Amino acid sequence: MFIAKIQQTFNRAYRYFVVQKNPLFIKQKYGIPDRLDWTVELTPDGWFIAECKDLPGVFTQAQSKKELLDMVNDAVLTYFGVPKRESDFIFNEFRMANNEVIRYEAHLQTQPT
Repeated sequence: MFIAKIQQTFNRAYRYFVVQKNPLFIKQKYGIPDRLDWTVELTPDGWFIAECKDLPGVFTQAQSKKELLDMVNDAVLTYFGVPKRESDFIFNEFRMANNEVIRYEAHLQTQPT
């Protein structure tokens, strides 16, 4: 838990000095689709398990809905080989099967393309 907090603090400080590139630019540059189809299951112990139907072998898990959005972004960026220095997210919202939408609440600063 302590190491995760240190990593989170480092990532915030890094993004303060190195602004993320525009998600539309990242999608175009790396050929990332605008929409991906995911299945999400909630385990008995409270974990969200997500599988991308459009990208073979892409799975992720999270303990909260906000973390699920972070993990989905990370899984997609990793799948397409996007370097961390370029982007932390490409999707600012995630629609669940029940039409519930998970969104980033804060305004995310991006670099113009």
